[in-house]
Amino acid sequence: MIISNTHMSPTIDAVNRDTQIFNDIKKSGGEKAQLEKVSQEFESIFITQMLNMMDKTVDNEGGIFGKGKYMDHFKSFIYSEMGREMSQNPRTTFGFAKQIYEQMEKFTID
Repeated sequence: MIISNTHMSPTIDAVNRDTQIFNDIKKSGGEKAQLEKVSQEFESIFITQMLNMMDKTVDNEGGIFGKGKYMDHFKSFIYSEMGREMSQNPRTTFGFAKQIYEQMEKFTID
């Protein structure tokens, strides 16, 4: 878990989060363990992008959150976490991670 520094910009927090994820993947063990984490992260990114695109189709005027530069940054973090949670939950996953893993597993060494 990343503890955000209040002086850091949202962009720096996102870079730190991505770096942490990359390091976690590298430290996860053998190729199959790394492949599983990469597959999971791919699905998470896909879902996050889908949520961001869906948000652009909604009229935000008069809504709870309103519109603004800060709210856009906030929503991007929320969608990122939602994508991560949805990809990890067996009831909400799209199944991409499993499919990617099964297709690529035959090319791993261990």
